[in-house]
Amino acid sequence: MTVKTIVLVLYAIMIGAVGIVGMRRTKSFSDFFLGGQGIGPWMTAFTYAASYFSAVLFIGFAGKIGWAFGYSGLWIAAGNALIGVLGVWWFLGRRIKKLSMESEVHTMPEYLAERYGSRFLKLFAAVCVFVFFVPYSCAVFMGLSYLFESHFDISFKTALILMGGFTAFYMVLGGYKSMAMIDVIFGMIMVVGVCILLGFTLNKGGGFDGITQQLAKVDPLLSGAVGPPGLWPLFSLVFLTSVAPFGMPQLLQKFYAIKDDRAIKIGMIVSTCLAVFIGGTAYFCGATTRLFLSPASTPKAFNEAGEPIFDRLMPELLAGVVPESLGILILLLVLSASMSTLAALVLISSATVVKDFYSDFAKGRASDRTLTLLMRLASAAFILISVILAASRFQTIVAILSISWGAIGAVFLGPFLWGLYTNWANRYGAIASSVLGLAVCLLLYFYGWSPPEAGTLGMLVSLVINPAISLATGGAAVCQESDRGIEEMASSSS
Repeated sequence: MTVKTIVLVLYAIMIGAVGIVGMRRTKSFSDFFLGGQGIGPWMTAFTYAASYFSAVLFIGFAGKIGWAFGYSGLWIAAGNALIGVLGVWWFLGRRIKKLSMESEVHTMPEYLAERYGSRFLKLFAAVCVFVFFVPYSCAVFMGLSYLFESHFDISFKTALILMGGFTAFYMVLGGYKSMAMIDVIFGMIMVVGVCILLGFTLNKGGGFDGITQQLAKVDPLLSGAVGPPGLWPLFSLVFLTSVAPFGMPQLLQKFYAIKDDRAIKIGMIVSTCLAVFIGGTAYFCGATTRLFLSPASTPKAFNEAGEPIFDRLMPELLAGVVPESLGILILLLVLSASMSTLAALVLISSATVVKDFYSDFAKGRASDRTLTLLMRLASAAFILISVILAASRFQTIVAILSISWGAIGAVFLGPFLWGLYTNWANRYGAIASSVLGLAVCLLLYFYGWSPPEAGTLGMLVSLVINPAISLATGGAAVCQESDRGIEEMASSSS
């Protein structure tokens, strides 16, 4: 048995142990979904960062964007850290925590139903979460499987089964408590792995100056402020990956579960630092794929025509840059980030099925024990569907994630942000922004626009339509006519 195999077995045992501990501490639906709403700052910071970054970043985005954009991919890392992490914590953290304490809502669809008095909006949002989180989860599984394929010489489908089993085991047992406990360990592994990856990449390329000079020889734009694809494609990627978190349920859920305001302040600083370091390193190393990979030296990363297979670039780079003796730490880096992201997606998606659908139609008659059991079953079903879809490899990781994030952002950004910050946004504006935003995103995608561009425009439509329609249809007056209590809740959360 090799060292890598032994380490992975120990890793799996650790995951199992955490799952069992989490199960023993999970006594209710609130424990399973929100960890009892008493999660501290370090746990929340690590789980936020680990949910944000995964194999999608290290395998899909770092490889394809690094190859195409060079250094300008670092703008994405900066946007993710300053907008997607710092901005979200600063502007939304306290508001969402206050909302969770003053109301009985646990999910984003529930909040939209309470804020706008619309059962349709609740069910529409819940359907979208499940539908578009499945391909997102599929993209993470694909990234992990490519990595295992490169490091262990096992088949893609075998790796998929292993990853699905890992995730299902500790998530179905312990829910959010398991995820929060293990994310601190995951976060530490990620930091150590990123340090090793950055150090060996710089060493192989002759330092930062050496890498910069070599990139400039390949194409001067690769070492410039805007890479070869141009400004608009770069802006679309920055906007999509940095602004979408303001409406991403799996990230915003962290604030429902966090302990208090002090935890929010500490968590904001810690998670931002993690984002700068992890995201910056991933995109910087991705840019070096142009230097260290070629059809001759790494044939697995290229097709017969000599064109790069983008999802295979980073696995081959990681295997080539980092010595084999330390390669297991890089494997654990990507595995840890991805397991956390998968756990967050599983929790949110299963909650939409149980809390927003089953509980809605049961009209509150479902017991807490029944909801918790159904959450576990829905979690297992979600993982199974995602693994089956990942086995088809129907698109690149970047394309799958972009359309997923764009669609979810288009559904939630307009209704959620305007509802949280104003008391005049009404149900007509919320429904129109959610439905039209999603429609624009999907139509542009199917008419040939790139997924990041389609997602960006769909999100912009969602943000613009809600205030326009709300004001045109009477603003706060409509809210008062439909449900005066809803307006009071929105005012207090502001």
